[in-house]
Amino acid sequence: MTEPMRPRHRTVDRVAAILELVARSEGLTLTDIAQGLDYPLSTTQGLVNGLTATGYLDERDKRYTLGMAPYLINAMAGRRPIEVVNQSEIDAIFAETGLVTVLAIAVDERVFYLHHAADGMSYRYLTENFLPRSLLRTSSGWVLLAGMERRDLWSYLRTRPEEQEGYVEAFLAAAGDIADTGVCASPAVAERGVDGVSVAVRQNGRTVAAVGVIGSHEEIAARREELVEVLLRRRRGWEAAAG
Repeated sequence: MTEPMRPRHRTVDRVAAILELVARSEGLTLTDIAQGLDYPLSTTQGLVNGLTATGYLDERDKRYTLGMAPYLINAMAGRRPIEVVNQSEIDAIFAETGLVTVLAIAVDERVFYLHHAADGMSYRYLTENFLPRSLLRTSSGWVLLAGMERRDLWSYLRTRPEEQEGYVEAFLAAAGDIADTGVCASPAVAERGVDGVSVAVRQNGRTVAAVGVIGSHEEIAARREELVEVLLRRRRGWEAAAG
């Protein structure tokens, strides 16, 4: 039986957009927020006042920054930032493979890199500015998709535009194996001849992130088995350390 698509709610979408916009800034005025999101000023004021009253935003000198409530909620749930894999682990994988290495998470149907190690500036730019990548066009995205609740996965796949149908079919053909192994190796779906190998990061039995190495399609394909071995060995190490 097909599960119903998870409905979106306009007010919740607006609240999420306000929090994300403010989190990316050093502080915004009410007008900045309304103009940045193209929301009516009266609507923005009501939402911002409510978020400030509940601690999700903080106001100082008529400028809004992220409040402490988001951190408190995560602490109450015991969900602090991904603790199983830290920057030193990402650096070690980069040193061993010589390839761009990232720690990726999925938020609102997008991939974000929390940590990276690379020689060039491109992935530093993506990581430090929290710029999103496609779930369907990255190996880490495929790992994160395969670990989703089925209702959310089906909803995401059903709403892809027609031009992405080929990527949906390719993912579905591999999804079972990825879900079982937590490994996605060289899916060949990224742009500009880039490819990757990624493994799932699991906490309490759930996929919460993915660690991936990224390079040219030719190099990833040629080193596929080696890179899978490196990432699986590293995963066994961080899982053992986490107990």
